[in-house]
Amino acid sequence: MTSSKPIRNVVFDMGGVLMNFDGPYFASLFTQTPEDARLLNDALFGTTMWSLLDSGTISHETMRRYAEHHLPERLHASLHECILHWPEHSAPIEATNDLAIRLHNEGYGIYLLSNASTRIMEQLGHAPALPHLDGYLVSAMERLMKPDPAVYQLLCTRYDLDPAECLFVDDNLDNCIGAEVAGMRSFHFTREPGHDAEALEACVRELS
Repeated sequence: MTSSKPIRNVVFDMGGVLMNFDGPYFASLFTQTPEDARLLNDALFGTTMWSLLDSGTISHETMRRYAEHHLPERLHASLHECILHWPEHSAPIEATNDLAIRLHNEGYGIYLLSNASTRIMEQLGHAPALPHLDGYLVSAMERLMKPDPAVYQLLCTRYDLDPAECLFVDDNLDNCIGAEVAGMRSFHFTREPGHDAEALEACVRELS
């Protein structure tokens, strides 16, 4: 049953919502040909090991060694540079950052819940909304990942939030469903008409 309580808090995902995350693009910055970029992306960002890194199950060193094993030696230097510097090339999604700041200034609680590694601040540090966050929770630091309802419940417990008063925003539909199982309402953000920052703001206003 949908809650009738007004929304008082908006919980944002990071990659794809507040910050761009584009593995093929990042890989292309550290390689010379499209084929090499594909190889690098597949070995680093495009593998299930990346999710293990975000879950805190493996270390960055293990991730590096795994990717090296799946790349020709001539691309090892490119891999190392990409691992070190890709967060610098993750650009803010301005519309959602602007909205988060505006909502914070209006008195809404603004939180972040991200499946990300322990290096999250190297990426999130570029987000204009960062100083306006009232709290955040990162999967690798908690050993819990979306869409497990437990991770949303942990966020609410840590910051004394009522899930029924929270709107969760994510570009992954499964993560939105996980939030709803945990008692939140959700908005599937895709940057397409009807699922963009303008529609998100309209949703917040409607539910408040």
